[in-house]
Amino acid sequence: MTFASLLNEHFSWAQYGELALRLVVACFLGSVIGFERSKRLKEAGLRTHMIVCCASALMMIISKYGFADLAGEVGDSLSVIKGSDPARIAAQVISGVSFLGAGVIFHNGNSIKGLTTAAGLWATAGIGIAIGSGMYFLGIFAAIVIAIVQIVFHKFTSMDAVSTMQLRFTVKNTEEFRKAIHEYIESQNAQMLESKIKFDEEGYASYHLTLRMNHELTIEELSFFLESKGEVKSVSCVSVN
Repeated sequence: MTFASLLNEHFSWAQYGELALRLVVACFLGSVIGFERSKRLKEAGLRTHMIVCCASALMMIISKYGFADLAGEVGDSLSVIKGSDPARIAAQVISGVSFLGAGVIFHNGNSIKGLTTAAGLWATAGIGIAIGSGMYFLGIFAAIVIAIVQIVFHKFTSMDAVSTMQLRFTVKNTEEFRKAIHEYIESQNAQMLESKIKFDEEGYASYHLTLRMNHELTIEELSFFLESKGEVKSVSCVSVN
């Protein structure tokens, strides 16, 4: 028996093509939702939604078609297994992996890390179930698709990654600067999570800002902006992710 015949033992290549198309469509639909969430700077973004949607489609396909070998001639030879409910084991695997995924999610203040990793673990469980049920082609194809999602979209951090930045600076207090800092935050497509302003008797204002952004702001960029708007006494810029 050749490897090609093993891949194609229970389904035709046309049927495998349709199943693979379902995974691609699921990834696309997940990306639509994930892109919208990313634009709103939510923690679970593009890659997370794509992986979850792809893995869900994979597990649904396995639930419907993954045990076709138990119904034909092969099923007749497996008298002990035939008549049982093998899908019940797959369901328990999914529930068990949920606890594993929860272990890699970390919450730190206003930021959450590990969601994409948790989704990847869950998807990996789906791939394992596919291979275990004999759906070699589908499992391999899903692994390739998810790997491409992880590798390729990881480069486009502005579409998926979220950074929580703490900005602290002391500047000369003027009405023009207060207006300028609000315009600057809007231009960075950032969400204000927390803001504190303290004024002193010398006419300076100390700002403590916590922002959620789709990129990390460097101290050079922040210093350049502050110095262009007025007298700067001190400045610091820290990512808390």
